[in-house]
Amino acid sequence: MQNAILDFIEYLQTTKHSSENTTVSYERDLRKLCRYLKETHGIERWEDVSPTHMNGYMLYMEKQDYAASSVSRNVASARTFFHYMQKTGRLTSNPADDLKPPKAEKKMPEILSIEQVSALLAQPDRHTNKGLRDSAMLELLYATGIRVSELIGLKSGDVNLRFDYITCSDRTKERIIPFGSAAKKALSDYLEESRVSFILGEDKGWLFTNCQGKPMSRQGFWKILKGYARDAGIDVDITPHTLRHSFAVHMIENGADLRSVQEMMGHSDISTTQMYLNMNLSRMRNVYEKAHPRR
Repeated sequence: MQNAILDFIEYLQTTKHSSENTTVSYERDLRKLCRYLKETHGIERWEDVSPTHMNGYMLYMEKQDYAASSVSRNVASARTFFHYMQKTGRLTSNPADDLKPPKAEKKMPEILSIEQVSALLAQPDRHTNKGLRDSAMLELLYATGIRVSELIGLKSGDVNLRFDYITCSDRTKERIIPFGSAAKKALSDYLEESRVSFILGEDKGWLFTNCQGKPMSRQGFWKILKGYARDAGIDVDITPHTLRHSFAVHMIENGADLRSVQEMMGHSDISTTQMYLNMNLSRMRNVYEKAHPRR
């Protein structure tokens, strides 16, 4: 059973070009399912898994107080894996096809106020090399709304300081995203004064690196962000995506149209961007109800 999981992960990596986060998530979910099938039902072959077993697994997760979103994700992982097994001729049917996982309640993402963002961006000590680097990363993330994976994947050649934009590329498309004067100043200072101290004489082109000269990791940046959020007195559960969400809401609050925000954020479907408009309307409603004398 484990070999089939490894084959599936290799397929995701080499054929589907899935991200590392996606493949890690699939592998974790499938190994969990594998343990359940073996320990609960003594099953050691995928061919022996039935819809009844899969329904039992879903009920087991619910009894173990898994969040509805976790149950749904595990079911989706199993369904995709079994579809792969069918496609490669190892199974004749998909035992997870008819599962109906619980509907996960859609939680609105956390966003920061403009004041909180300003406090966060003021934290790095720009008299130090590390502070210059961290300031450039935070300013650029908030200025462009890019994903943290896109931020740490940037090369120095992706930054155009003359015309104030970055080029952000993924496997299927490339987008040009402008940035403002604050991000330009932070980037200029970092590139001119600080970056050389991180690349350790061997420039491999990465815009941002850690102290060992290697590309910055998601975990490394998350740790940096958490530290500055704590120093700024921000008590919400902040993640790198919080700045992306905040960028979108603040842009819409200040008059940006949905299509422009969609393009900058790289959303394939405008309905994804629509969420930020709904959040903005909700925020305005809360402000109105608190402030209007005849509410």
